Amino acid sequence: MAAMEMEDKRIEEVLSFPILISDRIRQAADEADFFKTDCAEVGRQADRLSQMLRSVARFNTSTAGSLYERPVRRIVADVSKNLDRALTLVRKCKRRGILRRVVRIVTAADFRKVNNLLESSIADMTWLLSIFDYDSGGVGGGGGIVLSLPPIASNDPIISWVWSFIASLYLGQLNDRIESANELASLARDNDRNKKIIVEEGGIFPLLKLLKDKSSSPDAQIAAAGALSYLANDEERVREIVREVGVPIIVQLLGDSPTRVQIELADLVARMADHSLLAQEEFARENVIRPLVTLLSYDIPIDEPKLGNGKQSIHSLVQINKELEKNSSGLYTYRRVPGSPLSVHYSDASSKGGGYRKEKENEKPEMKYQLKVSCAKALWMLSKGSVVISKRITETKGLLCLAKLVEREQGDLQLNCLMTIMEITAAAESNADLRRAAFKTNSPAAKAVVDQLLRVIKESDNPTLQIPAVRSVGSLARTFPARETRVIGPLVEQLSNRNLDVAAEAAASLGKFTCPQNFLGMEHSKTIIEFRGVPPVMRLLRGNEQSKLNGLILLCYIVSHAGNSEALEQARVFTALEGVDRSLIAAHPELKELVPEAMYHLNVYHSGVLTERQYNGH
Repeated sequence: MAAMEMEDKRIEEVLSFPILISDRIRQAADEADFFKTDCAEVGRQADRLSQMLRSVARFNTSTAGSLYERPVRRIVADVSKNLDRALTLVRKCKRRGILRRVVRIVTAADFRKVNNLLESSIADMTWLLSIFDYDSGGVGGGGGIVLSLPPIASNDPIISWVWSFIASLYLGQLNDRIESANELASLARDNDRNKKIIVEEGGIFPLLKLLKDKSSSPDAQIAAAGALSYLANDEERVREIVREVGVPIIVQLLGDSPTRVQIELADLVARMADHSLLAQEEFARENVIRPLVTLLSYDIPIDEPKLGNGKQSIHSLVQINKELEKNSSGLYTYRRVPGSPLSVHYSDASSKGGGYRKEKENEKPEMKYQLKVSCAKALWMLSKGSVVISKRITETKGLLCLAKLVEREQGDLQLNCLMTIMEITAAAESNADLRRAAFKTNSPAAKAVVDQLLRVIKESDNPTLQIPAVRSVGSLARTFPARETRVIGPLVEQLSNRNLDVAAEAAASLGKFTCPQNFLGMEHSKTIIEFRGVPPVMRLLRGNEQSKLNGLILLCYIVSHAGNSEALEQARVFTALEGVDRSLIAAHPELKELVPEAMYHLNVYHSGVLTERQYNGH
């Protein structure tokens, strides 16, 4: 409770309390009747602490209240406790009557304990003043990094290092601030406990302040963004970055910064979005998609004409905000302080040309490539599970840009673009409005995406690329017209892929073409049979559990729609269904109805002997 009350008090109040106790100790030492020498020594130590505390108070005044308070509050709380103990001891040394003199016994050992405590407090205060760099030029003399260990942190030196680095971020010269940000990044990289300490000790605010300070240097911004990226691997820590109004700062800088800074910022966006739904929503609200797509499409010819006049659609942003508010948990509020140095208003620097366009034109190809890799990954993480952000990407030239990059690039950039497309198509599968708006059959962007997905499926021999491409086509199953052989054929071919994961994914995608929810399921089932898809599906039933499951579901859908096909009888599908592992059916409840129904259809068309009731007991 006392610690919470201390946190609630203004720093001036926190400092004034131990100063008052110090004055009382001096007065009590002067009035002592016993152990006068010991009391005088306690009084001298209290005076020294009082001077140090007053120095901190003057420093706080001189810096207009921008003092880094965490170590001050922790150390001063400990100093106050030790001073209070010293005051109690010294007061016992005053004669107050015979009775009280008998019951209050003071020993030399008591003074040794108190002196040791006060010496520790003096050492703590000396260290505290050193991180404000008093000795090298007075108040606010430089704020250099101090790596000595105060007694209060003797059991956990990490805390003192974190305090020193953060204090340097507040007060240090530019080089010291850059070094401190890099040191915090190094600590955060080591383990999650260090990350937790950095956040608890208030490290996010000064890192964002350093990031926002465009007048400092790109190195400073890179150091700050790197440290924040290491911290942003946990939902609660990402929420802390959002609460400190980090999202508008990141989006603003992403639109107009040097390329190497933009790379770090895009990586930070990806990291935050990957670990927090809240971050996804806030980035969408701040329209991070626009600068990301702009950077991703740099130097790429986009044939599709721009919609409207190319300016930001206010209506679109309003709609996004409405959807976000509707989906929000309501547990979050911004920590916006009027007049705060971190208060920003996002402006799309890319729409004004940006201050670094010429630099980008002369940038090394590998740097441009890395920027695109980072932006594509950011879009991937942002669109994961988000209809709102997927819709926003499709409303820009993002979909066509992704298709172009899949066509002309390789490596991580191609993979990240494919993964982004996979997330967008998954969102379209779950949202009819997005599906109809973004993947109309006459849409150039949609056609370009499907063309590249099919090219990757047919030409690539890399499962890492094939799987997202196959999955994306499956997500779009309900957008294709009847007998879409251009799409069905390549998927059927992949049923025989040597990589069982790719084959299983192809079966899952074809299952979406043939499922009852697809009103063209019968036509697609017949097309699969025409492409001789039944034999490879039968082979999947001899694979691992996932291939067995996906193959069995697809086979049941095909049988339900085209049970009269001779290809099914020739492949001995009935026998295969009859021999399905019962444990597989037990583990997947959807098979309990699918398998008996498929066997019933086969029986009706090919044997006419057994009844539905018999197979329901299978």
